[in-house]
Amino acid sequence: MSIRRSITELVGNTPLLELTNYEKAHGLEAKILVKLEYYNPNQSVKDRIALAMVEDAEKDGRLKPGGTIVEVTSGNTGIALAAIAAAKGYRFKAYVQDQVSEERFKVIKAFGGETVKLSSDPIVAKALKESDGDFFVAIRALKDALANEEGVFFAEQGANPSNPRIHELTTGPEIWEDTEGNIDILVANVGTGGTLSGTGRYLKNKDKNIRVVGIQPDERSLPGKDNPHPEEITGVHPFEGIPEDRIPKTMDLTVYDEKIEVLTENAYKAAREAAKSDGILVGTSSGAAIYAATVLAKRPENKGKTIVAVLPDTGLRYLSTNLFNEEYKV
Repeated sequence: MSIRRSITELVGNTPLLELTNYEKAHGLEAKILVKLEYYNPNQSVKDRIALAMVEDAEKDGRLKPGGTIVEVTSGNTGIALAAIAAAKGYRFKAYVQDQVSEERFKVIKAFGGETVKLSSDPIVAKALKESDGDFFVAIRALKDALANEEGVFFAEQGANPSNPRIHELTTGPEIWEDTEGNIDILVANVGTGGTLSGTGRYLKNKDKNIRVVGIQPDERSLPGKDNPHPEEITGVHPFEGIPEDRIPKTMDLTVYDEKIEVLTENAYKAAREAAKSDGILVGTSSGAAIYAATVLAKRPENKGKTIVAVLPDTGLRYLSTNLFNEEYKV
């Protein structure tokens, strides 16, 4: 018999799929393989880091029975931690970015977690205002505020070494094994940088010629003085062209070879196309990864090469947003 006794046993080993119909529609002469992270039990890549952060904290005593797990999140890490907390008997509290989809708040609450909008917490709101909305500055402000609270484990995904380490231990090896080492380019979004850093490090150790490409939002898809409320790519953050102290500690800047900037509009288009061509329903950041992989596949020097793009989550978390509203113009 093969019966699992906890969702913790279901994390990882997600499949690779070649977007054959999408390739034909675009006349691509390179392969695009997508790693479907929505096959994790809570439908996102963040299941990997949530489990790793919790179990590492249990091992070293930072998280004890009856404790509370706290995180600042754009949604998916919060959902993953809420589910792991439920399965292991911990309380969970998530400070969530205001603009994320309604589904994310509802799912965290369904697992018994508590949600707080970032703008409603005075300490976090002040940090956001003073940093022009920088997500990781807000995280550090909250960490300082929680430093003396008893029984609280602050996961802090953007500085937690368990984040990139689990990708080096699982995501990278899975890609290497499933492609039998036939991979030329890895494409990954950068939120905390954990996926790109850990996966890229493993693959480059296996073959130094593999190129690692990181995705960051085009500046027109980021909040600014002239555009304070743009349509954003949820969970994807800049890692070039920003102050060094705003780069997550989990982002290894020595691993990637190139960055591609993606407009939200192009991420939307790619996600919509892949849904209709190959029957995969994925989120905005996944659309950004498909778009970046397409840019790479169209380059003459990449003819015949294999590109693997990590798709972080399911499109079911975006049904209340404009992602699949084709009448909406960014």
